[in-house]
Amino acid sequence: MPQSTQLNAVLSVHEANPDSTRTGLSVEDIRRDFAENLFFAQGRHPATATRNDLYMALAYTVRDRLLDRGVHCIEAYQHHNVKFVAYLSAEFLIGPRLGTNLHSLGIYEATREALKTFGIALEDLLDHEEEPGLGSGGLGRLAACYLESLASLQVPAIGYGIRYEFGIFDQLIRDGWQVETSDKWLRLGNPWEIARPERSYDVPFGGRTEPYWDEQGRY
Repeated sequence: MPQSTQLNAVLSVHEANPDSTRTGLSVEDIRRDFAENLFFAQGRHPATATRNDLYMALAYTVRDRLLDRGVHCIEAYQHHNVKFVAYLSAEFLIGPRLGTNLHSLGIYEATREALKTFGIALEDLLDHEEEPGLGSGGLGRLAACYLESLASLQVPAIGYGIRYEFGIFDQLIRDGWQVETSDKWLRLGNPWEIARPERSYDVPFGGRTEPYWDEQGRY
């Protein structure tokens, strides 16, 4: 059997059982998927799990449900040869994703109840999330609003941007002075992204730098 045929057969079985543990929306489905992701994705037992382990396990649990809908949605669009809107922006301030995705899936309260059975407060994990540092101001928020509007109108669209390693700086006040520190938003990992190294491209930059001193003798 060709590989594509085998994969389609697996997907057909999955579609025939939409309420499986990895895609179901019930409290019990979310509870079991969360426990499995904590064990298999994070390699942690509940007794030794950190708050970041718990957050990552929950994010993967939510991502399972998003991917289930996203992959089949793209498949349907391709089958009907639907055109996509490609939105290009240097910034995308999309905001925290966990709470937004829970609301979009309609499982906010179900997730709260599922976590409560483990003695975990959903609010603690929502507060733990790092906001994506993919911009620094109005341009990024406007781009995100455009994509949210397109989604609300059910217009097929995808945003193309830059995956910044560091976002807008964090501001601290020390001895009455503002101090800027790097926004290391990726330091604990990003469960929402899927790396595609085979589709990456190197973008070279040319030119050179020349040192000089200004009129005040400053380098």
